[in-house]
Amino acid sequence: MRFLRRATSARDQGTAAQQRAASHQDRALVVRLLARDEAAFVSLVRTEHESLVRLALVFVRNRATAEEVAQDTWSGVLAGLAGFEGRSSLRAWIFQICSNHAMRRSAREARSTPFSALGGPDEPAVDAGRFEADGHWAHPPHAWRADTPEQILERAEAVACIGRVLDELPPAQRAVVLLRDVEGLDAAEACSVLQVSEANQRVLLHRGTLEGPPGAREASWRRVKRC
Repeated sequence: MRFLRRATSARDQGTAAQQRAASHQDRALVVRLLARDEAAFVSLVRTEHESLVRLALVFVRNRATAEEVAQDTWSGVLAGLAGFEGRSSLRAWIFQICSNHAMRRSAREARSTPFSALGGPDEPAVDAGRFEADGHWAHPPHAWRADTPEQILERAEAVACIGRVLDELPPAQRAVVLLRDVEGLDAAEACSVLQVSEANQRVLLHRGTLEGPPGAREASWRRVKRC
């Protein structure tokens, strides 16, 4: 999973011009959605629906329930779109609606656990010596192969391996890694979606991407490294 962190670091170093372009695209899309542009809404659903299902599955029991959460999310998007203020990306705003619906659904099923408690009390702390004071690698890992992280992520077999390993992570780690390394949200957006502190998000991300899953999960972790 280390190549995921390198890919995320590259994304986090995007230029201000790219960020402004994304914000402009969000505003243009919101205008179309508010105008009841059906084609724009259908395109958005096709692009993001599966991501919403994956996020919902962190909190709920099965895919059928996750699909219902995703449908509720789209209803919430349409109902609340006029109130979208652009303080985060449109994707992050949609993901936050999804996580809220998923947590409420989980609570109704009497399975709710505070998100901050999902990491498990027995997990080892991350070795602080791996990072500089600003949170970056002290000694960046070597690439497993000549491909760039972006090229590796584009390969279908790598994505399949990543999905299997994500399923084996504790829920809190899985949610953070999913949002940061798979969906491409930045740290502030992930914190907003999951309602966790920046420090907690950083620890969960480091644990989920740097600490190889123990015991029975080691074989799956090695498969990801070979992708």
